[in-house]
Amino acid sequence: MKFFCFICGFLLLTLVDSATNVSTTPAHTVEAPTTLHPVTTLTPEQECAARNSSCEECLKLAKCLYCKSSGQCTPYPVGKVLPPSSVCQLDHARWGVCWLNFEALIISMGVIGGLIIVVVTVCICCCCCCKDNKKKYAKEDEKWERKKADRKEKANEKKAERRAKTDEIRRKYGLVKEDNPYERFENA
Repeated sequence: MKFFCFICGFLLLTLVDSATNVSTTPAHTVEAPTTLHPVTTLTPEQECAARNSSCEECLKLAKCLYCKSSGQCTPYPVGKVLPPSSVCQLDHARWGVCWLNFEALIISMGVIGGLIIVVVTVCICCCCCCKDNKKKYAKEDEKWERKKADRKEKANEKKAERRAKTDEIRRKYGLVKEDNPYERFENA
């Protein structure tokens, strides 16, 4: 869960920083009243330098990157996705959480991304293949039904032929009871 929050925070910070780099001009400006006292804001370098005491303290501010080898809290280089080695080596750089370095982050994100791609590809292939298999099975079922109907028809024809031959033999030997409404009277 912490890892997921870390990734979401990283992406959010990247989006926010890219949005702040775009210069926009407001349509109208409102002048601030002159009775307010001027507020001094710290630069990101100053904010991060004030948090050099520990990794946890440094990473409370999302703009900061902690370098474990030098123990320095520096602002995250917003123009780059990964911090350059001049700022801090990847295996010593920490951002978001202190227990995960950028090297492990890159490897784990590559593995997770690869797994997602493989799963999506397999799902798409299975869906396409299953659709083709359904058509194939429908054709086979239709073929079997035709064969079954042909066999039944042939069986009925043979049955009728056997019945005709049997009836012919019965007639030949006088074993057939014909439906004659007239019967002989016997004198008793």
